[in-house]
Amino acid sequence: MGYTPGRFDRDGSKNMNRIAKTVFAPVYPVIAEQIVERCKISRGRCLDIGSGPGSLGIALARASDLTVTLFDSSSEMLALAEGNIREAGLSGRLSVLPGDVHDIPLPAGSVDIAVSRGSIFFWEDLARAFSEIHRVLAPGGKTYIGGGFGTAELRDAVLAAMTKENPDWKNFRDKNLGPENRERVVGVIEGLGLPHRIVNDDSGFWVMMEKGR
Repeated sequence: MGYTPGRFDRDGSKNMNRIAKTVFAPVYPVIAEQIVERCKISRGRCLDIGSGPGSLGIALARASDLTVTLFDSSSEMLALAEGNIREAGLSGRLSVLPGDVHDIPLPAGSVDIAVSRGSIFFWEDLARAFSEIHRVLAPGGKTYIGGGFGTAELRDAVLAAMTKENPDWKNFRDKNLGPENRERVVGVIEGLGLPHRIVNDDSGFWVMMEKGR
């Protein structure tokens, strides 16, 4: 699940928070462990882009020594995220930041790792968004941005549960993670000339950029 400007009113935000804490709850710790293992970064500052209620950022803080900033354009989502941070007992490790991925309100070179699950599929200008993310990365900084469920088993379990709740959800997921959308994302990054590698396996579809030192 990812979140983006203006997509949710208050009731919608509460519903997404509920789903994140129930159907999607097993997904985030698995993805967090994969991020730490694959990126080899467990300290410094993490920016969780399109964080929504903070589920991935909270899981990352638990799996590492990272200080995590939950970044989202929805004030409703960030208000829920603040409550989830307190509930998790992680107020000293996580903070919230309002803003848009197309104009990240952070200095250049200030982020050690930028992560995002799901929000990439709603960015209006992929080239500008990835350029901004690359700008805020510190030398040696990395990204783990895309969408997925961590494992095939979790993917199938979420699909079954979400399809019961919303029969159109499978089509939504298939469109986002389908080959056409993946090729579009890869084409934009290659066009920008940004060093990267793509993960496309049972864990999902992820863009791993690394900024040169």
